[in-house]
Amino acid sequence: MKNAIIIITTIFIFLILYFLQINFFSWFTIKGISPNLFVILILFLGLFGGKRVGVPMGIFLGILLDFFASKKIGISAIMLGIVGIIAGILDKNFSKDSRMTIILMTILSTAIYEIGSILLNYIIVSINIEMLPFIKILLIEILYNVILITILYPLIEKAGYYIEEAFKGKQILTRYY
Repeated sequence: MKNAIIIITTIFIFLILYFLQINFFSWFTIKGISPNLFVILILFLGLFGGKRVGVPMGIFLGILLDFFASKKIGISAIMLGIVGIIAGILDKNFSKDSRMTIILMTILSTAIYEIGSILLNYIIVSINIEMLPFIKILLIEILYNVILITILYPLIEKAGYYIEEAFKGKQILTRYY
C-alpha cells in the first residue's frame, strides 16, 4: 500500500515538475536554457529506491514526457531509464549523505542524459550536431541542476529516506572502523 501511494505521489510530482519546467523555468533561464527537473527526479528515485524503482519510473515518466513534449516517443524514456540504472549503481557504491557526492552524481546523470539524447536524436531523426552550442547548453544545464540540487537537497533527502524505507525495508549494515 505504501509503495502504491509513493508511485502515485511520484506521478503527481512529475506533473507538477512538468508544469514548472514548461511555465516557471521558461521565465528563469540562463542564456535561454532551463534545468532538467526530470533527470533530478529519476536520479533521486533510483538513488533511494534502487534500480527496481528508478528504471521503471524512468521509462514510464520518459514516455509521458515524450508524449507531452516531444515529436518522437521513446528517446526520453530510454535516457531516463538509463539514468535510473546509473542511479541504482551509484546507490550501491556511494553515500547519499554527502552533498558533494550528490552534486557529482547530478553532473554525471545530466551529462549522460543530454549526450545520450543528442546521439539518439542524431541516429533516429538525423539532426545535425553542432558541438560548441551543445557543449554550452550542456554546461549551463549542469550548472542549473547543481544549483537546484544544492538548494533542494535537504527536502529531497527527507523524502528519499521515506522512499528508501518503503521500497528497500530496514537493512542493517555493519560497519568496521
